Amino acid sequence: MICAFQTTLINPVARTLIKICGITNVADARAASDAGADALGLVFYEPSRRCVSAEQAAEIAAAVPPFVSIVALFVNATAAAIHSVLRSVSVDCIQFHGDEPAEFCMQFQRPFLKALRMRPGMDVAAAAAQYGAARGLLLDSWQPGVPGGTGITFDWSSIPAQLPRPLVLAGGLDAHNVASAIAAVKPSAVDVSGGVERAPGIKDVAKMQRFIAAVHG
Repeated sequence: MICAFQTTLINPVARTLIKICGITNVADARAASDAGADALGLVFYEPSRRCVSAEQAAEIAAAVPPFVSIVALFVNATAAAIHSVLRSVSVDCIQFHGDEPAEFCMQFQRPFLKALRMRPGMDVAAAAAQYGAARGLLLDSWQPGVPGGTGITFDWSSIPAQLPRPLVLAGGLDAHNVASAIAAVKPSAVDVSGGVERAPGIKDVAKMQRFIAAVHG
């Protein structure tokens, strides 16, 4: 299946794409899709409060309309664990959110996003250059011991003017700041999780609608 989220990351257009991450149930997946999300993120990282099993993920993926991408998020998972999910779930794209080297990310025959956590003093350009095969680079906030989902923003001015792959902006985004983020960074896509929730892993339909309206506005 050709998915808008994947193809537009390669051939960017004026519209900023939207990924809603941390989907844990069918109702939220359908609500996010109906609101206009281009991609839904499913978390396969057990310490996360948004983690889903392969069985839950398969049910969610089966309920998603055509042309909405399913993105599977892993954090330093083994190759065996990732292959197990891929056998059970219809995954369009993999998001590597840990310390995975490029060679590891490339072995699964799926388009992939590589997340880089914006640690102070980090040479972002050098880190990004290692992942030339990635479909996009997802820049997220850094917090010690937390791989993502911090709910805080980072200094957008620290993003290099030129990156080797399309940029997906994450980290503390919500309906109130996403327009400013897009104006400042001009990403190909934005990624939100906690900013559209009423509880960890439980999305708020009105917040998703407001977020997507703010992106499109």
